[in-house]
Amino acid sequence: MPMNSLRAGYRGRRVVALGGGHGLYATLSALRILTSNVTAIVTVADDGGSSGRIREQMDVLPPGDLRMALSALCDDGEWGQTWRDVLQYRFESSGDLNGHSVGNLLIVATWALLDDQIAGLDFIGRLLDIKGRVIPMSSTPLEIVADVITDGQRKVVTGQVAVATSKANVERVQILPENPPAHSEAIDAVHDADWVIFGPGSWYTSIIPHLLVPDLADSLINTRAKRMLVLNLVPDEETATCSAASLVEAFHQHLPQMRLDVILVNSGSVTQWEALQEAADLVGAQLVRHRLESKNNRAVHDPLFLAAAFREVFDTFTPRMS
Repeated sequence: MPMNSLRAGYRGRRVVALGGGHGLYATLSALRILTSNVTAIVTVADDGGSSGRIREQMDVLPPGDLRMALSALCDDGEWGQTWRDVLQYRFESSGDLNGHSVGNLLIVATWALLDDQIAGLDFIGRLLDIKGRVIPMSSTPLEIVADVITDGQRKVVTGQVAVATSKANVERVQILPENPPAHSEAIDAVHDADWVIFGPGSWYTSIIPHLLVPDLADSLINTRAKRMLVLNLVPDEETATCSAASLVEAFHQHLPQMRLDVILVNSGSVTQWEALQEAADLVGAQLVRHRLESKNNRAVHDPLFLAAAFREVFDTFTPRMS
């Protein structure tokens, strides 16, 4: 479908997307085709790689997922794509810069100069001329703590990387600190939205943590916006033993007061439809099937297919009236 056709009529749609990493990147890449009024609310629990080193050494939010969100919202022109590549450029050296990305360092530099997380990200957004806005889900770095079962034994795993690579059955996750502050800009965006979209992405370390920040959770429960959950295309290390239905059930378990309107699923990814329908009923959602996967890689979302699916959902479900 031509991109201009997808954009028609959607420049004013207010959409909030929550997540992190490559999953949020996929959602934002699709949404920027439809609307400029996109707010990305991004997880801040990463403790690995360049982000983990920066977080530990500089006592700041891990910048990697924020960088990915900024990159996703760059437009398709030369300016946007060049800056996207600059942000994602990763140094290779035998020194301390090895593995660091330019975008991570740029984000931290603006925070140091402006002494304001939101102002720094907005400043970079203006430099990149992004189609939307990027906001951390909390103003303080978070730590993921998970209750898991491995080899028949229950244990506690701490840290985003440790949980994501534990190859265990995750029963429940928590965040530390337990009551972290949410940015008021994130709360306002959720309240003002027409749509709030969760996922796809790392289920227990990028998506569910948003439900555990109390002020953000309250806004997600009380917003007039409609709510959509986008399921993953294929399992990852974190969810290798999970069915689509169990992912929805886990989402519900962590914030049972919140209802969903739509669960978007790739038409070729799920075989146990009856179980998934029961899970959808649990959260009050309607299942919507759509082709989402890339023609060349079934593990990757095609941004045009995902944008077409979003548009179909937006056309079918009318946002709540305030």
